[in-house]
Amino acid sequence: MTAAEPIAAVETFATSGGVRNWLFVRVTTVGGVHGWGEASTELWDRTVTAAVEELGDRLTGADALASEAVWQRATRHGFWRGGVVLASAVAAIDQALWDIRGKLLGVPVYRLLGGPVRDWVETYRHVGVYDPAALGAEAAALVAAGVRTMKTGAWAADSALPEPERLHRLRERLAAVRDAVGPDVDLLVDHHGRARPDEAIRLVRAAAPFRPRWIEEPVGPEAPDLVAPVAAEARAHGISVALGERLFSRWELRPVLERQLVDVVQPDLCHAGGITEVMKIAALADTYRCALAPHNPAGPVSTAAAAHVAMAAPNFTILEFCPDEPRRADVQREPWPYDGDRLTVPDRPGLGVELDLDAIRRVPPGPIAVPDQAYGADGSVADV
Repeated sequence: MTAAEPIAAVETFATSGGVRNWLFVRVTTVGGVHGWGEASTELWDRTVTAAVEELGDRLTGADALASEAVWQRATRHGFWRGGVVLASAVAAIDQALWDIRGKLLGVPVYRLLGGPVRDWVETYRHVGVYDPAALGAEAAALVAAGVRTMKTGAWAADSALPEPERLHRLRERLAAVRDAVGPDVDLLVDHHGRARPDEAIRLVRAAAPFRPRWIEEPVGPEAPDLVAPVAAEARAHGISVALGERLFSRWELRPVLERQLVDVVQPDLCHAGGITEVMKIAALADTYRCALAPHNPAGPVSTAAAAHVAMAAPNFTILEFCPDEPRRADVQREPWPYDGDRLTVPDRPGLGVELDLDAIRRVPPGPIAVPDQAYGADGSVADV
């Protein structure tokens, strides 16, 4: 039996990823073994950093091999609980503890989660521009590189436009992508929760002629059960409903699963309590024959954690992946094998990812390319 491995230090490292900022967490044990986690949150880096540091103070001396006990201490300590900031801090520390356990035992994390149920991880990519002409060219280039599934949707600035203009732009974009890629490439449409249920129904109808595989986050996370009429409309067109990137626990997802309002759950390994909680979310979703597709627009540690979950979760279907983030190759040592459609998880101990601290320190976090606010023509605040 492996002896306890007390936590000696919890450190944070923030850097620009190019499009977003990345926040990495390193947990080191008394024995000198370290593990990596990630808590990238786009706009809340400094706040999450403070939460990680405070949790680190409380967890120093805890057994790094007792990840469930540490998770319970981190999430149930004190009276005030929950929310994306704390959940992200917990997620990063939890990932790091699984990394440590795998390194100490000499096995990849997915073997600690029950072993592999597949040989590789299917991925999808983003079509990242929104001008229809450029969109079609980028989509065609992705197909040429081997991509078989891609996602696009409503750009943040569109949420401030009148609805007819939003619908027109959505049709233009989807037409450009479908014309460029043909009928055999899967298309995912993300609404980013920017619509009321009645608006989301009309968005589904606008997207339906382009045969998307799923509609993602058609309504906001504040009241996810409002997706009910949208789900009915989507399913009438043979379209699945995906949501969950802004729901941070199995308890938050339970109501939509129990009412069978979702077909694909999308917990984010950076925000939904880490590997420990996401494996429980996966099991809960599987109870309702619901697929798992982790949300993953963040950096290399988030991708590694999500890929290990994907290797072990029977109901996994596909993983979001952003290999063309400008600084991924600088920050991640020994990138994983990837052919445009499949990500191969190496048989290395732990998460199988190591970071270049010099590269991280060389580029500080900065302004991000993701909009943080939108306004209507009358000056009112719109969703982003």
